[in-house]
Amino acid sequence: MCLQHKGDSMNQRSTTETLTFVNSFTLEGVEGTYPPGTYDVEVTEDPIPGLSFIAYRRVSTTIRLPSLRPGSTASQIVEVLPDDLSAACARDQVSSEKAD
Repeated sequence: MCLQHKGDSMNQRSTTETLTFVNSFTLEGVEGTYPPGTYDVEVTEDPIPGLSFIAYRRVSTTIRLPSLRPGSTASQIVEVLPDDLSAACARDQVSSEKAD
């Protein structure tokens, strides 16, 4: 089951969250299958000007993924669509439920 944990947001509306995958997973548009574990996701938002209230729009969503090369400790930051992350979490939850 994919668990989401929110971190503290900063003044510029950059929020770091962690997603925990219980099973290996893939992301649309990203090559490779990634191992179970906890992954950092950063969401960046810009304020929407001209409104009578404070509102923000999402500008980007990135995830930090490990290198798939054996023995490498490097990581990569990849921009992903929020819907693709949601789909990966849904697949992880279905896989976990089937295992029970």
